[in-house]
Amino acid sequence: MLGYKHPCRYCNEMIPPLSNVCPICGKENPLGPLRCPACRSPIKRSWEKCNHCGLVLEINCPSCNEKTFFGDYCEHCDSRLIIQCKNPKCNRKQPPIKDVCIYCGKPLK
Repeated sequence: MLGYKHPCRYCNEMIPPLSNVCPICGKENPLGPLRCPACRSPIKRSWEKCNHCGLVLEINCPSCNEKTFFGDYCEHCDSRLIIQCKNPKCNRKQPPIKDVCIYCGKPLK
């Protein structure tokens, strides 16, 4: 194992430094700063917009429809802030940034 363990941003348990998923709570992106879903620049919960691309950082959760900070998970229902393209040829998961798929350009609704 490389380096020291670091606390998961969600469950605060100590996990390996290169973790993409927390082995304890199972949440993705457990280490490092929160990042903008559009441009991947570091963001903070207190910000209204991304300082790099201007994306509004408050959205309605696709699962519970409550207003939440546009991080990785909803602050109310704890579901991942991800939607899936309905195009059978694409079918990729993505953050709900636009009304069209960021990969194939087809409408998401």
